[in-house]
Amino acid sequence: MPFPSSPRARSGPRRRSLLAVGSTALALAGCTAGDEDSGDPGDGPSAADRRARARAARDSEELAGRYDAVIAARPGLAERLRPLREEVVRHARAFGGGRKASPSSSASSAPSSPSAPAVPGNDRDALAVLAAAERELADRRAKALIGVPGELARLLASVAAAGAAHVYLLTEGDA
Repeated sequence: MPFPSSPRARSGPRRRSLLAVGSTALALAGCTAGDEDSGDPGDGPSAADRRARARAARDSEELAGRYDAVIAARPGLAERLRPLREEVVRHARAFGGGRKASPSSSASSAPSSPSAPAVPGNDRDALAVLAAAERELADRRAKALIGVPGELARLLASVAAAGAAHVYLLTEGDA
């Protein structure tokens, strides 16, 4: 004859599990609420943060324009440069920019930037111009890390590191 199941052998979560999860959830909720209340009176990024993001987005958009100019002038480099250009466009979007990712449409309709140098007549020099632009922007972003809050500093550091990798790919990547 089978014995009836014990009332202690229930399925589902145990009381100890519920207490542990509940207290952890309350502790996390308290930490989150404290972090939100400890910032500026406004619920968004500060004006300095917004300016820094806007500048970083503009810088990335201008760099994408340089890539567009080189791709248009040196079509033999297009296959090599498109992935780097697309990453630069993603950087602009990460900073809040709105540049389109379509290289074919932007290469033909890219506004000419007054700061963009003329594209040299050979591939090596064209790549060197892009590498110099990437290096200068990566250096500027690394210096800007000191004056920006945590999340933006992490984003700037990440994008500066990507720029340094682009410099390598542009100068020594095919060696």
